[in-house]
Amino acid sequence: MLDYHVTARRIDNHGSEATAKDARIVLDTDMAGRADAFNPAEMLLASLAACILKGTERVIPMLNFDLRGIEVSLHGKRQDSPPKMVQIAYEIVVDTDESDQRLDLLHRNLQKYGTIYNTLACATALAGTIRRKV
Repeated sequence: MLDYHVTARRIDNHGSEATAKDARIVLDTDMAGRADAFNPAEMLLASLAACILKGTERVIPMLNFDLRGIEVSLHGKRQDSPPKMVQIAYEIVVDTDESDQRLDLLHRNLQKYGTIYNTLACATALAGTIRRKV
């Protein structure tokens, strides 16, 4: 098993910060919101995006998959009562000359072996697509 450790603290009524290892992220915890930081829902979506991108780095050597670039776009829907994320949709756009079958293989691997992906898939409606960059 792997262990992770993150520490977060309130800076003031406009924001907070989280740290892990030598990294620091400013968090939007201002009740009015702030444009220069991720709020908790955006952090959740960013975590899923990071999982997909890191998973790509892990599987492309194993699959001998050739790609020039990859982008992930996510959209989450939150309900108010009780407050929770009820749906997450994503689109993965891959810049590659690989076949459609190989693109689907990459997608299946990202779904099967992603820690955050699998955690969220158990907690909410999670669905997405993968396509070639045009």
